Amino acid sequence: MSDNGDDISGPDRLSRLSELAELAGPTDQGELVERADEPVAVPAERSAVPAASVVDEVVVGRRGFARLLGEFRRAAVLVPFDAQGSLWTADFNGVRWICAFSDEEALSRFAHAQQDAGREWEYRTVLGARLLDVMVPMLPGPAGVALDAGSDEGMLFPPVEGVVPEAAVVDLGGTR
Repeated sequence: MSDNGDDISGPDRLSRLSELAELAGPTDQGELVERADEPVAVPAERSAVPAASVVDEVVVGRRGFARLLGEFRRAAVLVPFDAQGSLWTADFNGVRWICAFSDEEALSRFAHAQQDAGREWEYRTVLGARLLDVMVPMLPGPAGVALDAGSDEGMLFPPVEGVVPEAAVVDLGGTR
């Protein structure tokens, strides 16, 4: 590969969104705990973990995600095109995901999983920041980026505040 960004390493796999959601758990004080999906009230008698440690884990998880997001924004990733010449995207639960890959091996694994490894895959090398800041807002409806889709190390960058531009943020209806 001779595109720009050859010397840029792929993003570190510090955590996945599903792991961040699991970090928030019950508290011993019955207050609201902020989770990745929604706030949940937990009665004090069901607690097994002190509130301070849960909050600390959430803070650490958020910092880890912020670090991962920063790495992705600076990384050059491969963005394939489908057989019609459009960006390869996937729709899931009303969100359109631009598929991006950290390297040619990850793209190859994806092509095999799609049972489409026989064709020549056209792709472009694009900075993660350009995908999030320019390409996501251009797509109709809510959109995000799926890095290394289909792999155990895959990562989602959803259309939420702090990840995509304000105009592309999905209104979560007050769940924060």
